[in-house]
Amino acid sequence: MSNPVFGLKEDNVQYQNRYGVYAVIPNQIGDQIILIQAPNGAWFLPGGEIEGSENHLQALERELIEELGFEATIGDYFGQADEYFYSSHRDTHFYNPAYIYEVTAYQEIGKPLEDFNNLAWFPIQEAKDKLKRGSHQWGIEMWQKKHRK
Repeated sequence: MSNPVFGLKEDNVQYQNRYGVYAVIPNQIGDQIILIQAPNGAWFLPGGEIEGSENHLQALERELIEELGFEATIGDYFGQADEYFYSSHRDTHFYNPAYIYEVTAYQEIGKPLEDFNNLAWFPIQEAKDKLKRGSHQWGIEMWQKKHRK
């Protein structure tokens, strides 16, 4: 089975690889999902770029502490969704394989280390509608299929 692909891969464009790991994090009763709003106003699943020699889980654990102040129990791996996009902020075209996981439990251990994002919980469909990246929407759809939501 091939990975779902979002965005348009343009011919004659140089893409920079940006490998990212992201989490679908529902609230305790599973009717809302937390999202991160970047300073530019766009909404994303919590997570981000894999740095250096980190594996998926190390990167995700670091990102969740940075962005949410959460320690989390990582559950199922939903798969890889590939995304092609242009960042006007960085004036760069990116190829962004997104590795999507489920968080099954979390504990707030402190304030987020990154204080420039907004955090908010949304009903599932509203969360999907707000997300900027198709790969992140796909992650919520995989979570919904598993939990029949």
